[in-house]
Amino acid sequence: MRKFIFNASVLGAIFGGFSALRATARGPRDWRLILVWLGWGISVALAVADVVAESKEEELENEQYDF
Repeated sequence: MRKFIFNASVLGAIFGGFSALRATARGPRDWRLILVWLGWGISVALAVADVVAESKEEELENEQYDF
């Protein structure tokens, strides 16, 4: 869990959610708002996938040197 919380890409995606919330509260509700939330969802998914990939790579590296 700590890997997800302290990863820079995950933190960036979370703070991007705050700007999406502000855009929802302040801006007009049209097709651009859907794109904002879709972009935020994609960025969160990519950030989580990056953390998972790094974790698997680290495990493989540790197994390689574990005799």
